[in-house]
Amino acid sequence: MTRVLVVDDEPQILRAMKTNLAARGYEVDLAPTGEDALRLAAAHRPDVIVLDLGLPGIDGIEVVHGLRGWTTVPIIVLSVRDAEADKIAALDAGADDYVTKPFAMGELLARLRAAVRRADPGPEAALVETDAFAVDLVAKRVHRHGAEVHLTPTEWGLLEVLVRNPGRLVSQRQLLQQVWGPQYETETNYLRVYLAQLRRKLEDDPSRPRHLITEPGMGYRFEPGDPPA
Repeated sequence: MTRVLVVDDEPQILRAMKTNLAARGYEVDLAPTGEDALRLAAAHRPDVIVLDLGLPGIDGIEVVHGLRGWTTVPIIVLSVRDAEADKIAALDAGADDYVTKPFAMGELLARLRAAVRRADPGPEAALVETDAFAVDLVAKRVHRHGAEVHLTPTEWGLLEVLVRNPGRLVSQRQLLQQVWGPQYETETNYLRVYLAQLRRKLEDDPSRPRHLITEPGMGYRFEPGDPPA
């Protein structure tokens, strides 16, 4: 059963979310503050979090930073703030999606289902193959042209984040937060060093990578390319 943590200081939002999610078979935890959100997330390990930004005490952006120090759980921001700057700040902090209030419950539920699907590779996506290397997300193993490649835990962490987001730009800040923690979000030199190591181990031509792509000044992207013959 999928567990959802809903974080909002509006009691009517909490009640509505609890009613709608429980009716669809979800387990639901409710948190009215950021402090409660961090405590419940650590205790119950939800599958997805729906998070308001305007919270008493620790605000929503701080909650995202705190979560991204140790988990990649999908976070959907649900906020009345509709300014572009607020959306960028939330996504840069590590949120996966952003929905503005007032919202349609049907749309929010669809986004929640999509976030859970992306987070769980499922049996079909457990093995990700390119023409040069294959990544087994369940066994946490990598093979290049049939031979197993040894990766350090940090190298694996970077590769896993990228592979779980095929074709999508993953920002430098998001990678640093998810792999090293929020206190390292400005250490972009770490990414250059470790991505270079990954390319030497996995790409056929590390100087002209086809799968581990740099988007200068923004982040990195995994391109699976055509499946192997």
